[in-house]
Amino acid sequence: MKYDFDFTTEAAPRGSCSVKWDSCDEGVIPMWVAEMDFPAAPCIIDALKKRVEKGVFGYTEVPASYYESVIRWFGRRHGWSITREQIIPVQGIVPATSIAIKALTKPGDKVVFNVPAYNCFFHNITNQGCETSESRLVWNGEKKRYEMDFEDIERRCSDPAAKAFLLCNPHNPSGRMWSREELVRLGEICLKHGVAVISDEIHCEIAAPGRSYVPFASISEEFAQNCISFVSPTKGFNLAGVQIANIISANEDFRARMDRVINIWEHCDLNQFGIVALQAAYSDEGAAWLEEMNSIVNRNFVALRDLFAEEFPEVKVPELEATYLLWLDFSAFGPDAGKTVSEYLLKNNKVRINGGAMYGGAECCRINLACPEATMKKGLRRIAEGLENLRRCI
Repeated sequence: MKYDFDFTTEAAPRGSCSVKWDSCDEGVIPMWVAEMDFPAAPCIIDALKKRVEKGVFGYTEVPASYYESVIRWFGRRHGWSITREQIIPVQGIVPATSIAIKALTKPGDKVVFNVPAYNCFFHNITNQGCETSESRLVWNGEKKRYEMDFEDIERRCSDPAAKAFLLCNPHNPSGRMWSREELVRLGEICLKHGVAVISDEIHCEIAAPGRSYVPFASISEEFAQNCISFVSPTKGFNLAGVQIANIISANEDFRARMDRVINIWEHCDLNQFGIVALQAAYSDEGAAWLEEMNSIVNRNFVALRDLFAEEFPEVKVPELEATYLLWLDFSAFGPDAGKTVSEYLLKNNKVRINGGAMYGGAECCRINLACPEATMKKGLRRIAEGLENLRRCI
């Protein structure tokens, strides 16, 4: 491999005010929050160093080269044709989600979305005075994956109070890379019932071998006109701290509404380091780093899948199609199993994973696989020891 994805010490991130590492006691392996353990790609680090050397950190304009980088990246890599006018740079995906919901709804409206869901979705919706309409994903044991319940989605979208569908494409936490066919069916339901699609596509660059991300808005002009999409390099390139994202919509009216909300909420100014980091990430060098990173994540997934198949076959392990987050169903470990398992592993085995209740799945846990192979092996060993002991107690 061209790039080094192996830490020589797990202490490297500590002391950097890292939420992932510094919030855990010494000796705990953090496999929880959606952040990689890998340093940023060298091309990004070099670009930021050059920017720091200028010694000027004032208010910053978004240059034409920024928009060109976004357009070129998604056009070449994902076949999505975007124009300069369709791009609204913002500080992050979470505020972008609230901006879009505020722009397209009024208090009392309903927002439909799949559950389990990224935990921020719940308060993104309720903070705007809207109601959640939660359509639960269905487990397909034969294909070992979670799937949308389209009959339930149509029932919810047919509610006159439903004004938006909040899509996560690819999906966190189930690890699904939605197929074109699935997205078409969803999009047609939303068009039929006059429900706008708000699509969080932050995990789009993290794909398993043989899997391809389909931007929802790229499927048809009808879909593009009924959609607001969010993209960012922060997940794929481990850049959450630089806070940069883009809202993209072909619908001029949608953009005008969002621009109004952005100005009311004073979300106009960007982090200049985010501007630099995005352009470096969306380069040929960034793409090469990304491919190697994805191979590491897939290797870690295979190690976990094989271990659980042999030692814990009662746990439902989906095939990981996208993201570096795996959604494990521990129902066999009793009621509220996500809390039981996550708390037991942290207390007794010093490994931290997320209990699933915050995502709408109390029987599950979410585990982060974006770590060096040595960390993964150590974490899996601790998890296996803990689950074996816990199973004896049940």
